[in-house]
Amino acid sequence: MEHTVDEHPNTGWRVYLEKKVLIMLALGFSSGLPILLVFGTLSFWLREAEVSRTDIGYFSWVALAYGFKWIWSPLIDRFPVPVFSKLLGRRRGWMVFSQLLIIASLCGMAISNPQAELSQLAIFAIIVAIASASQDIVIDAYRIELATERLQAALAAAYMTGYRLAMIMAGAGALAFAALFGSDTGYDPIGWKTAYFIMAGLMSVGLITALCIHEPKVNGKAMDDLEADIRHKLEAKGVSHRMARIAAWFYTAAVMPFIDFFSRYGKAGLLLLALISCYRISDIVMGIMANAFYVDMGFSKSEVATVSKIYGVIMTLAGAGLGGILIYRYNTLKILALGAVLAAFTNLLFMAFTYIGNSLPMLTLVISIDNLSAGIATAAFIAFMSSLTNVAFSATQYALFSSIMLLFPKFLAGFSGLFVDHWGYNIFFLSTALIGLPVLLLIKAVATYAPHQN
Repeated sequence: MEHTVDEHPNTGWRVYLEKKVLIMLALGFSSGLPILLVFGTLSFWLREAEVSRTDIGYFSWVALAYGFKWIWSPLIDRFPVPVFSKLLGRRRGWMVFSQLLIIASLCGMAISNPQAELSQLAIFAIIVAIASASQDIVIDAYRIELATERLQAALAAAYMTGYRLAMIMAGAGALAFAALFGSDTGYDPIGWKTAYFIMAGLMSVGLITALCIHEPKVNGKAMDDLEADIRHKLEAKGVSHRMARIAAWFYTAAVMPFIDFFSRYGKAGLLLLALISCYRISDIVMGIMANAFYVDMGFSKSEVATVSKIYGVIMTLAGAGLGGILIYRYNTLKILALGAVLAAFTNLLFMAFTYIGNSLPMLTLVISIDNLSAGIATAAFIAFMSSLTNVAFSATQYALFSSIMLLFPKFLAGFSGLFVDHWGYNIFFLSTALIGLPVLLLIKAVATYAPHQN
């Protein structure tokens, strides 16, 4: 009898040739492309345009949209987007709609000059962030619904690889294009405009994929029946049909996912949410100032881009592959702990960098270690959050987890420029390393009080 990969997970590297896995590679690229364009790469652009570090820090709050996406995730989970969902299906319709909005808004950012039109740039950046967060919601739900649990690790690894490669393209690639079409060492708005137009064009990877894939087959009859039952009970109590329908939908889409989560994990659910909210605090708070640091250290766009393209890609792939192997061999919490330690160590390397000064070998080292550690940590974290998700509420629950993951760290990151202006880069990098260490205590607590997550 012939077996599929879903039935037997021990198929080695061949699992990465599965069609579903390749789909997630492309969709991961689409998810990973926009975030740096409103975060790290945008910081480089703003710093070259002589926007203050304090303002750059505050500007990073644009990315808080990723931290609040749980608010509208119930709409994406159970509400079809007009026209698009009718033509393509619920999941694919939301994908294409959000991708088109990202493309249009990136073009809007491209035509904005931060020296004269900072508010306009901020508006387009906010739209990119909201549309990108919406795309993440639907792609995460699609990934969870696409295959059985046995294939989820491979799907997560492929998604993360595509995501990280897209981040390198949006980081190193955007810098390279800005240098190629503008100036390598000084501010040239033409270079940045061209770079952002190219990034908008690269979103076609996700758009084409979304148009070619099939809508996942998910049995939603139980939820539909529950919604109908609630609606009938409300109508029996005299509630109008329209209000009963809205209330029933809201309960099943927005309330039930949270009831389900805490019914499964009880008080340990609060501990799980605390770990999710703090896990990436070290690298996110540091990340907003990394590119501004490179500018202030005197590195050119092409130097940062070249190192990121070569060593960043190699180490990203190595980290993703190593993360997948480690997760398979050991439990997820142990690899989460390893990722937390590596993130703190990377930030200490950045602190050492401040004393060494402009050094291309040191730049290569910190970028390489940063990408390797991020690959390992992200693989473990995606697998961890996916394991907590009930497929019946995939979009809402995973959006809640990934929102909590970003909300507190990105809020703190908004003060990073102010901190650097007052204390300097060396103290800043040391502080970002130290604030990540309590994560290890949370991982230990989760292992103790939620042992089924081992």
